[in-house]
Amino acid sequence: MFPQVALTSLTRDDVTRLAEWLGDEEVNALWYGLGEDGQPLHIGYSPRQILEVTDGEWDAGLDEEDRKIYSVYSSEGEHIGEGQLVIEWPLLEAQLFLLIGRKDLWHHHYGTAALVALLDEAFNTFDLHRVWVDVPEYNEHALQVSRHVGFVLEGHFRKTHRKDDNWYDSFAMGLLSDEYARRRARLMSAGTP
Repeated sequence: MFPQVALTSLTRDDVTRLAEWLGDEEVNALWYGLGEDGQPLHIGYSPRQILEVTDGEWDAGLDEEDRKIYSVYSSEGEHIGEGQLVIEWPLLEAQLFLLIGRKDLWHHHYGTAALVALLDEAFNTFDLHRVWVDVPEYNEHALQVSRHVGFVLEGHFRKTHRKDDNWYDSFAMGLLSDEYARRRARLMSAGTP
């Protein structure tokens, strides 16, 4: 059965869990690795640094019109990951980022369910025209899930992802709103992602 997930506002407890997940070698190996300082890399903000800010700085730092950051929760109310949409409003498009940090839920379709929830936000809530992902070559599972949901290969970027002092290629994959509407209906009618 298709797992249910919810997108919520990011909390300090969520960021604490995210930092723990990124500290896990296996999770980190599929994300962006470590920076020069030996700390796990993350997109959009540094979990370690944002936990040290005041409440006012927290609100100001996470309330951006062009970057929407969500915690991903299971239907049981457990925090399982994070998703982001980085929106280019003039182009009506967004780059999507998704991390499922709960390893015990990997390969149980939670990533696909979270991806669908983020795409619903992008296309239904924000009325965007296009969403794209930049998937590093070393994350075969993310490539598979993206293709399954309907993303189409649009380009190949050479040596764009630096991870643990090595450079890796990645794949730009895009999905248009009308394509998603058709694909989503098929995914939902099948009952599984």
